[in-house]
Amino acid sequence: KTWQPWGLLGGGLLFTGLLSGYLVLIQLRIARTRQHAAELSQAKRGLELEIAAREQAEAERQKLILLIENSADFIGIASLEGKVLYVNKAGQRLAGLDGMDEVTKTTLVDYLMPEDVPFFQEQVLPAAIKDGTWSGELRLRHFKTGNEIPMLFNGFLIRDVSTGEPIALATVNRDITEQKKTEGELLRVQKLESLGALAGGLAHDFNNLLTAVLGNISVAKMYITPENKAHERLAEAEKASLRTKDLTQQLLTFAKGGAPVKKIVSLGTLIQESSGFVLRGSNVTCECSLPNDLRTVEVDEGQINQVVNNLIINAAQAMPEGGTIRVACDNVRVNAADPLPLTEGSYVKITVRDHGIGIPQEHLQKIFDPYFTTKQKGSGLGLATSYSIVKRHGGHISVESELGTGTTFHMYLPASEKRTPAEKEKDERPVRGTGNILVVDDEESVREVAGTMLKELGYDVSFARDGAEAIALYRNRKESGRPFEAIIMDLTIPGGMGGKEAIQQLREIDADVNAIVSSGYSNDPIMAEFKKFGFKGVVTKPYKISELSKAVHGIVVPSKSRISNGERSSTP
Repeated sequence: KTWQPWGLLGGGLLFTGLLSGYLVLIQLRIARTRQHAAELSQAKRGLELEIAAREQAEAERQKLILLIENSADFIGIASLEGKVLYVNKAGQRLAGLDGMDEVTKTTLVDYLMPEDVPFFQEQVLPAAIKDGTWSGELRLRHFKTGNEIPMLFNGFLIRDVSTGEPIALATVNRDITEQKKTEGELLRVQKLESLGALAGGLAHDFNNLLTAVLGNISVAKMYITPENKAHERLAEAEKASLRTKDLTQQLLTFAKGGAPVKKIVSLGTLIQESSGFVLRGSNVTCECSLPNDLRTVEVDEGQINQVVNNLIINAAQAMPEGGTIRVACDNVRVNAADPLPLTEGSYVKITVRDHGIGIPQEHLQKIFDPYFTTKQKGSGLGLATSYSIVKRHGGHISVESELGTGTTFHMYLPASEKRTPAEKEKDERPVRGTGNILVVDDEESVREVAGTMLKELGYDVSFARDGAEAIALYRNRKESGRPFEAIIMDLTIPGGMGGKEAIQQLREIDADVNAIVSSGYSNDPIMAEFKKFGFKGVVTKPYKISELSKAVHGIVVPSKSRISNGERSSTP
């Protein structure tokens, strides 16, 4: 065929068109590839983010599991029907369960004391489902022992995230056993303080009356010889009065604000003498374990002896068939981390253990309460008194017991670095003297018997009803040149000035006033540390003539010696 120029041109245009289309197609494929790569990259990034989020969530879940498993609180989850699904390790330990296999076989009510089940079913569960939460106190039942454990219960619903419907019940419970013990201690102290306000007043008034009785008996004994039958009867009456004094001392132990009159005491000697006296003639013996290096204590010997007597008597009564009471003393150190309500320091620990009938668990928290007793003839004051005495000494007393096994009391008293002074033979003979004595007391019977005793001892006696009258008499006698050698002052005078206020004004008149404080409140801090308040002597009501004579003689004679040497001044 003949060659045509336009044919060649047409073919070129066709080729160019095809080439252009092919290039566009390639560009489209490249664009799609890039888009696909971008999508893949974005998907990869999303996947990586999702994996990272899941890993973070898993890490958080593991932390939460670790926190729950190592929490000291009881944490559990149950179905709405009450089937327990999960309990953490602390909860298993508190409830006495061994592992999740045992947990999954239980229901909610299995963890409660039987008496609390109706309350839980009728009030706690409905309130938790209605309000979404419930908080309050419940008692956990230990699966193995059946013992109750007081718990602070916090229950709440777990809801479905998408629908908001409740799907389970969760609970976080805290053991409040120690808190309950602390609350019990505070309540017991409050009861004792309330009782003390009444008991202290009664004992004070009773001791005033007993002073008249005991004082007159001791004077009457001086008028007759020991061979006279009346002397023997008076001696018995005196013993009975002194036993009555011990009873008022128990009441005074409750007196609010009281303080023991302390001295250095060897507990080993006290315990051996006390146990020997209490158990004499009984079918119970006492074994004492006393280390050679047992430290001394600074205590009111009469009060601590009363505590030991109470503990030994209770132990003996718990073993009606006879047996052995074991008493052990140890030197111990109490640190801040110890679970004892004591300040850090050195203590002497006294343990009194019997093998008797034991004390029911429901009574253990009440045995130190005033008037609580399970004995037909008990007063309920023995252990309450002991508790108060030990607290006043800065110590602590506790008890543990098991039915059929026995009871153990633990008493802690602050140890002392001092040693016991050498024993002196007690002399009951009255000491005579001379001089002018002023007796200050609002009770006429006390003034009369004190005056009678002092006159029998050789003194001249004047009287005042209260501190104001005493100050006026003291000033007049001093200005007249016939001062009183001593003044015996009642500490508490209802409606008038007592010894505490009067002594300050007397010291302004005479810096060396020979004042003796006297009171039926033997546990008052002023009686324990009378010198800090300006007094030079102390005599506790009720007193015998021998006790009064020594108190007066002990300051009158040294005072006369100072005056003869020109040492006594008339101004403060």
